[in-house]
Amino acid sequence: MARSLTDEAIDRIREFVSSGRFPAGSKLPPEHELATELGISRSPTREAVKALALARVLEVRRGDGTYVTSLAPSLLLEGLGSAVALMQGGSVLELTEVRRLLEPAATGLAATRITDAQLRAVGELLDAMHEAVEDVERLTVLDAAFHRAVVTATGNETLTALLDGISSRTLRARVWRGTVERGATHVTLSQHKAIYDALADRDPAVATAAALMHVDTSERWLRTHLAEVRELDGGAP
Repeated sequence: MARSLTDEAIDRIREFVSSGRFPAGSKLPPEHELATELGISRSPTREAVKALALARVLEVRRGDGTYVTSLAPSLLLEGLGSAVALMQGGSVLELTEVRRLLEPAATGLAATRITDAQLRAVGELLDAMHEAVEDVERLTVLDAAFHRAVVTATGNETLTALLDGISSRTLRARVWRGTVERGATHVTLSQHKAIYDALADRDPAVATAAALMHVDTSERWLRTHLAEVRELDGGAP
């Protein structure tokens, strides 16, 4: 398929950003100057800027001009969560496999880096989860906050952004609803406690194992749930 001039303009601007020609936070030249520098007409240049603004590479400030964003991982990976929200069936299972690969490793790393203040924050979230034991919506919010606090303790912003992106709120709510309905809330909360204890001991091997067991429990429930849904739908994939 032939590449459009807009695609070429997008690639050229990206090259300028990655090479340092337009560093993070810098202002781009006016549209006509940018088009001249790219060697591309103004219309595709304008469309390229719009596309890169949607991708959070550029920020268009009305009346001021166009700037390169901070290029922070959390900003550039912001769209991942929207894509994840659209996944269904087998794609969701692939997503849980990615989480199984990343989250235990991240938890183990957190055990070697977590500060006392960060550990207290994780403990407070765990206490709040115990208090919200029958409130699915509250548990969903606290669960996401618990795991984000753990991963944030790694100090790795890219890893935090990736796991944030693949942690669908809808999926978390579905798993917690199923957990409450099965009367298995105590099991899931005990798994969170095991993660906390391993972090408190600064034991990366145990923290990794505890997180893996927790993710595996969620994945097993999800596989069973999706299989039941397929049966109800008459075996549709």
